[in-house]
Amino acid sequence: MTVSYTLKVANSRFGGFSKLLFRWKGSIYKLLYKEFIVFVVLYAVLSLIYRQLLTEEQKRLYTKVAQYCNRSTDLIPMSFVLGFYVTLIVNRWWAQYTSIPLPDQLMCVISSNVHGKDERGRILRRTLIRYANLSAVLILRSVSTRVLKRFPTMDHVVEAGFMTQDERKKFESLHSDFNKYWIPCVWFTNLAAQARRDGSIRDDVALRLLMDELNLYRAKCSMLFHYDWISIPLVYTQVVTIAVYSFFAFCLIGRQFLEPLEPGQEGDLDMYIPLSTLLQFFFYAGWLKVAEQIINPFGEDDDDFETNKLIDRNLQVSLLSVDDMYQNLPPAVKDKYWNESTAQPPYTMATAAETLKPSFLGSTFDMRMCEDTEQSQPAEASPSVPRIHTPLLSRFFTAASPAISIKNFGRGSRGHPHLWRPRADGSFPSPYPNRSEDPELVARIEEEETEDEEIRASEPTVPGGCPRGTRTPETSETQRKELPLIQVKAPSSDSIGGDRLEAWEP
Repeated sequence: MTVSYTLKVANSRFGGFSKLLFRWKGSIYKLLYKEFIVFVVLYAVLSLIYRQLLTEEQKRLYTKVAQYCNRSTDLIPMSFVLGFYVTLIVNRWWAQYTSIPLPDQLMCVISSNVHGKDERGRILRRTLIRYANLSAVLILRSVSTRVLKRFPTMDHVVEAGFMTQDERKKFESLHSDFNKYWIPCVWFTNLAAQARRDGSIRDDVALRLLMDELNLYRAKCSMLFHYDWISIPLVYTQVVTIAVYSFFAFCLIGRQFLEPLEPGQEGDLDMYIPLSTLLQFFFYAGWLKVAEQIINPFGEDDDDFETNKLIDRNLQVSLLSVDDMYQNLPPAVKDKYWNESTAQPPYTMATAAETLKPSFLGSTFDMRMCEDTEQSQPAEASPSVPRIHTPLLSRFFTAASPAISIKNFGRGSRGHPHLWRPRADGSFPSPYPNRSEDPELVARIEEEETEDEEIRASEPTVPGGCPRGTRTPETSETQRKELPLIQVKAPSSDSIGGDRLEAWEP
């Protein structure tokens, strides 16, 4: 059965995980002790041969071979290979568990949407949920050795009550070269459609909900079948296994105690028990054994899934929900907090200290604002006020940009005359009076404005004697009516923000 130690690690305390090291069932010692004994025995045999049976010349040759093997261990990327492999195995292991079909959602839909208090309604609900459990048993017989040992033949399935004799005859009469776990699901759909016609299922919405839940249930059965069919590529498992075994084969030779090659040379410390090598074997070989155990969790290892217990639980709970619990409700009464605006369940003495802790309202709830009152005052944003852009940015752009062009900056006031009032000397005030004006910037703006005026003066005029894009104030209303219609061309990308509009006759 599955080894559970969740309660032992519910609270973090001193030596919490250390107590788990002395458990045998499901432990790494139980998985690895045979391989560990073989490795220790082989290491001891090679050590005795080197110390007692080899001559001096043979020891020199063995020393060179051992040094070569020790250097070769660094060329095998053990952590990289094992890390990716075990991660893949663990993700696959949990995905297989979440693919085990559970009837909890389906039984709730059946109990609430398949009506009838008479014997016919009771048989209908029990048959529907029994078909769902039968489909799960058939697929688990195909992937789990525990379930197959419990139900080795279809006679055992019939005897257990998952299938009747008539259903077995119908099941065996349908010939197929593939797994037939899906047949009870088809029976389920046909029986649900018949119940809709008879009125046991009162509307199409309830039937659709029932079909959706069945499809989810059947999809999980299908996923279990495909997980069993499509394994992790064999070459990946072989690469990892060869890497681990070859690594420790090199370690058997390369980690031996070696006498110095030269008579006066200082040798290494003679450790009869290679503690570091044994720990390395324990870690790497144990990592491989973990992957070996959970690569197929439907076996009979200590940590494999308890599929037989799941079958018992699913059948009992599902039949209870669709039969005994159908329309069997406790009376609906006022709850204990009916007249209270705030419900506060009581605490025991063991949990009374939790009431002293304030509720979490957000990470910034207790943050103190800065003491500067100016920073806390609201600021009104005026989107119509043009922003001043530094002319230095225009040096980094090859093409003129409306956001940073000094020409557009100079025309911003003409585009919004209601925001700018000239001074007595005819100049316009700065939009930021608290800032000092840059003389170089002002000079460059005036220079570009002069160039714009010269360009407009040199442009051809439209009928009426005014340049393109301008209008003389002396033009009367009658004159404007007599002027021919003109089309206005949209400004280009470098003339946004107050640039002239080009006009021409149609």
